Amino acid sequence: MTNHHRRPNIVMILTDDHASHAISAYGSVVNRTPRIDEIADEGWRLDNCFATNSLCSPSRASILTGTYSHVNGVRTLVTPIDASQPTFVTQLKAAGYRTAMIGKWHMGDGDGHDPQGFDYWDVLIEQGEYFNPQFLSAQGLRQVPGYTTDLITDLAIEWVESLPGDDPWCVLIYHKSPHRPWEPDEKHAGMYRDPIPLPRTFDDDYDSRSSSARRAAMRIAEHLNADDLKQTPPPGLSYEELALWKYQRFMEDYLACVASVDDNVGRVVDWLRERGDFADTLLMYASDQGFFLGDHGWFDKRFMYEESLRMPFVLAYPRRLARGGSFGGIVTNVDLAQTILDAAGVAHHPRMQGASFFGELLGEPGPDRPGMYYRYWEHDDVFHKAPAHYGYRTHTHKIIYFYNDGLGVPGCGPFTYPPEWELYDLVADPDETRNVYDDPAYAGIREDLKRQMWLAQAAVGDEPHPSQPRPAGV
Repeated sequence: MTNHHRRPNIVMILTDDHASHAISAYGSVVNRTPRIDEIADEGWRLDNCFATNSLCSPSRASILTGTYSHVNGVRTLVTPIDASQPTFVTQLKAAGYRTAMIGKWHMGDGDGHDPQGFDYWDVLIEQGEYFNPQFLSAQGLRQVPGYTTDLITDLAIEWVESLPGDDPWCVLIYHKSPHRPWEPDEKHAGMYRDPIPLPRTFDDDYDSRSSSARRAAMRIAEHLNADDLKQTPPPGLSYEELALWKYQRFMEDYLACVASVDDNVGRVVDWLRERGDFADTLLMYASDQGFFLGDHGWFDKRFMYEESLRMPFVLAYPRRLARGGSFGGIVTNVDLAQTILDAAGVAHHPRMQGASFFGELLGEPGPDRPGMYYRYWEHDDVFHKAPAHYGYRTHTHKIIYFYNDGLGVPGCGPFTYPPEWELYDLVADPDETRNVYDDPAYAGIREDLKRQMWLAQAAVGDEPHPSQPRPAGV
């Protein structure tokens, strides 16, 4: 199994809501993730990988299809996928790979939305449970005893071990964890008891932000509930004390769930080594988007702010890629499909919109990557009230347009908030606490970013909201 010309096996381990700042390879100050770090040590860490729509189902659809939400059709949590559309998996399968999808699918169940293009699939129902989950396969629905993170790893390894012959294989190991409601297994429960450091922006007062951001219902103190916390807060706490207590309680369980994921990543690494396959496998670890871990006083994601936008992504392929590299180019989840296909030597599908960065990891010149386009489509969702918006991020700045239509106020009838803009200087203000959209010193940058965003939006085939005027010069 050491043939240099052998096509790589492919393993993608994808988690849900795992923020990069809860991975020690990315500098976490709240936990350690030695087995995820091992992949980075043996390969590469992407330092600027971003979701084009920071929401579970849309991001998973973009990863699979190599297309933006408006093309693959999965704009929100309630818009299921047309599972017959081409994906990097269908391309691999047509090229002779054996393919499997194990774990969290979350892009619709039944009615044509089950996984297609896989030789084998075995998936959780919707979000799935942490304990004794139900799995759906082509053979039907069944309940499996155990902890879901362990079970998904078990099933993935069992499928590969069942394969005859030496044809290459691709397995997607898609975890539920560490998604809400953060239920650790017995082994890891309670491992975080000491006070967990607060993020610098925990007490953000949103003073310079738009009303769009201030309306969000994802504050630690106000919106984490008893199901999330598994116990009732002590009586008599002030608002500030309650926020601190809830943060600690939430993070204890979140980080314990991450620890279980890390252990299971290690199981996969050890198994590949034992098989003699590690050097000839493209092994990837990622999350479908980032997550607020008390940053700006929030939990959840959706917004285009850094903690939500940024995806952790580490990969190793020792037969071809050098060890211990870091890649600073701006890439997105839409780029992943073509990158995987390039590593496998398999042709892209012409529908795919991304740009592979595999050649750049090999030291070859790559495309110009000045920035990335983002769009979140849900209009003030009933639970988190994060309004729809789109924006553009470069290495130094970020502009966001909240177009704010389709909104309403319960009991008050139809109401539309006016459109709002935000602009951040990511060099001077990496925590994004100062919106400088109306600062005269940024007028030139502001107008240039509007033009870049308009052009990037057009380049991917999306359309501006009718409320946005066409920028000068385009």
